[in-house]
Amino acid sequence: MAENTAAAIEFARGNQQRFVEELKALLRIPSISTLPEHAPDVRRAAEFIAGELRRIGMENVRLVETVTDGHPDGHPLVYADWLHAGEGVPTVLCYGHYDVQPAEPLDEWTTPPFEPAERNGNLYARGAVDDKGQMWMHVKALESLFDAHQGKLPVNVRVLIEGEEEVGGEGIAWFVREHGGQLRADVVLISDTDMFAPDLPTLYVGLRGMIYTELEVRGARTDLHSGMYGGAAPNPFVALAQMIAKLKNEDGRILIPGFYDKVAAPSSDELRTWKTLAFDEERYRENQIGSRELIGEPEYGVLERIWTRPTLDVHGMPGGFIGAGAKTVIPAKAVAKISMRLVPDQVPAEIFAQYKAYVESIVPRGVEVTVRLIHSADPIVVSTDNPYVKAATSAMHEVFATETVFVRSGASIPVVGDFVRELNMPTLLMGFGLPDDNLHAPNEKFHLANFHRGIESIVRFLAKVGA
Repeated sequence: MAENTAAAIEFARGNQQRFVEELKALLRIPSISTLPEHAPDVRRAAEFIAGELRRIGMENVRLVETVTDGHPDGHPLVYADWLHAGEGVPTVLCYGHYDVQPAEPLDEWTTPPFEPAERNGNLYARGAVDDKGQMWMHVKALESLFDAHQGKLPVNVRVLIEGEEEVGGEGIAWFVREHGGQLRADVVLISDTDMFAPDLPTLYVGLRGMIYTELEVRGARTDLHSGMYGGAAPNPFVALAQMIAKLKNEDGRILIPGFYDKVAAPSSDELRTWKTLAFDEERYRENQIGSRELIGEPEYGVLERIWTRPTLDVHGMPGGFIGAGAKTVIPAKAVAKISMRLVPDQVPAEIFAQYKAYVESIVPRGVEVTVRLIHSADPIVVSTDNPYVKAATSAMHEVFATETVFVRSGASIPVVGDFVRELNMPTLLMGFGLPDDNLHAPNEKFHLANFHRGIESIVRFLAKVGA
C-alpha cells in the first residue's frame, strides 16, 4: 500500500503541468449556471468532466438530467463510480461543482475571467478555486491512484459533480431525495472550502445555512415623470429603502421578530480553540475586507460573527434608471435581492415565514410588495469523531508537516445538508483555497502550490481509507 501511494504521488508530481493545462481548458468554459444564455456552456463543462472521468478509468459515467420546480430543466449532474475494491472496503463519495458565478464587474479583472492566467504562483480565472480547481484535484488524485494500482483504486469511489451549486442546488437536492440509494457511501469528501491561513491544513466542521429572497415593490401602473407626479405618486425605491432600513439596526442586529429564538451558540471548546488561532483583526480588515472599519454585533468577536452568527445582507436593487446622464422618472417597480445566513438551530422555512410576515407588516402606504424565496440551505455542524477525520488529518500532516485545525465557515454548501439529512453520511470539508482567493469576486485565483498539495493530500487520504 505504501509503495502504491508513493507511486501515485510520483505520478502526480510528474504530471503537474499537464494537470494545470487541463484545468485551464475547463476554466475557459463559461459555465455560469445563473444565466440562461450560458446553459449550453454549463452542459459543455459537464461533458468535459464526464469525458475525463471515462478516460482515467471510472465506470458508469453519465450525465444525470435533474428536476427543478417539478420540471426536468435543470443543469445536469455528472456521476461516475468504481466499486471493485473488495468486500468490507469503505466507499468514498467525492462531491464538487462545475458551475461558476457571473464574472461581473468585468473591468475589475486584470486578465479576462475565462482566459486563465498564471501570475505569482497563482492561477487566475472565474472558477479557479470555486470549485473547478478543487473539484479537478479529486479527478487528478483518482487518475494518479489508477496509474499506481494498474487500473484499480484502493477504495470504492463514487463521484457526483453538480452544475447548480451557485444557484441553490435544487437539482442535486431532488436527486439525493429521490435516488439517494445510488449514492450510498461511508463518507463524503468535499473540497469547496479554504484553509484558515497559508500552509495550515484545515477541516471545516460547520457551515452557515441561508435563505435567498427577492422583494418586489410595485407603485404606479407605469413609470412616471417625477416633475409632474412627484409628491403624489409612491416611489417603489423609496419604499424599498424604508423597509430595508427596518430589517437591521446599526450594530448588525436583525429586527425580524423571533429571528434569534433558535440560535445555537458554539461550544466552549470551540471558542477556546479559536482563541489560539493566529488571527490578526487589523490585517483581516486591511487585506481581506478592505474597508475603513469592521462592523457587526460588538459583543461578539470577528470569528464568531462570521462563523456562528446569523446575518442579513442586500445584494442588489435592480430597476429604475441607471444609465449615464439624467432621467427624472419615478419607476413603477423596484426589486431588492436579500439573503440571510443562518446558524444551528435555525430552520430556513421558519425564518422565511418570519421574514415574510415582518416585511408585509412594514409596507409603506401606496405600494404593494411580493416576497419570494429563491433558494435555501440548512446550517450544518459536522462531527469530528470518526475514522475518516483521522485519515484526513493524517494525510494532510504528511503533506503540510503541521497539525490540522478545525474551524467553521460562514458560507453555505446546500448539498451538505442534503447528504446529512437524507442519507446520514458523514461529510469531510477538506479544502485548499486561501482566504484571499476572491471567491465570487474579480480576480478569483487558486494558489498552484495548494492545487498540487491538495491532489497529494487526497491521494493519501483515499489510500488510508482503503487501508
